[in-house]
Amino acid sequence: MKNIKYLFQFFLIIFLFIIFKILGANLSSKFSGKIFEKIGPFFRSKKVINSNIKKAFPDINLEKLENIKSQMWNNFGRIFAEYMFIKSFRSGNLNSQISIEGKEILEEIKKNNQQVIFISGHLSNFELMAMCLEKSGIHLAAIYRPLNNIYLNKIMERIRKKYICNKQIKKGIGGLKNLIQLKRKNYSTALMIDQRVSEGILSNFFNEKALTTTIPAQLIKKFNILVVPVYIERIKDISFKITINKPLMFPLDYSTQKITDELNKILEDMIIKNPGQWIWSHNRWK
Repeated sequence: MKNIKYLFQFFLIIFLFIIFKILGANLSSKFSGKIFEKIGPFFRSKKVINSNIKKAFPDINLEKLENIKSQMWNNFGRIFAEYMFIKSFRSGNLNSQISIEGKEILEEIKKNNQQVIFISGHLSNFELMAMCLEKSGIHLAAIYRPLNNIYLNKIMERIRKKYICNKQIKKGIGGLKNLIQLKRKNYSTALMIDQRVSEGILSNFFNEKALTTTIPAQLIKKFNILVVPVYIERIKDISFKITINKPLMFPLDYSTQKITDELNKILEDMIIKNPGQWIWSHNRWK
């Protein structure tokens, strides 16, 4: 039964991708954003989303809360449509829609042949971050979570490997082993630290405990390498700005817990800058 549902989703999304291709990037992004504003609330728990936002903004009023939710669904829909145009964002006519602040930091990393950990969250069109990092000449491996839908996952893996980041590492123990092998070949790592994980540790996130990945902390302690926070925001429609922040070096005596708590604080600051561009529908505090 599940496979039939996944197959239906697959054909529906392929149909929508064809429509998006006909409409073009800008119109597709706007159209999909508006559609998700209308239908998104029917597929995710309003109670969970409201609760999540109130954890971050305890004193938020109803108008601002509804505005954040509307922006979130709009951004979600835009990301969905923009997958059809990832190739154009990387090397085609949409490449000029992405500005990067902090290019000198990337140049310094390349010049010194450094190995770093790039961390971020599911903000704006998050896929563009790893794409731009790899395109800049950084030897990069990106950690990802496979989609539950096996049919769609094949398409997503192909898009990610071809246009976003060639070295894709599946989340999990097996993936961690592959990641360490690439580390020994001087590859940097990119990962999102905002997903709920079963193998993580409880760390403060907006003043409440949330299961959080320890991969960055493990790599920092094992390889003594820098952490580079990366932030992306949607400026308008399909125009984006990526900010490469200054590298951080954690003291060797910092515990896994302390490093993870510090990274969660960095993530909080990113989300607060533009809360409507983060995905609040995931239950991070479950």
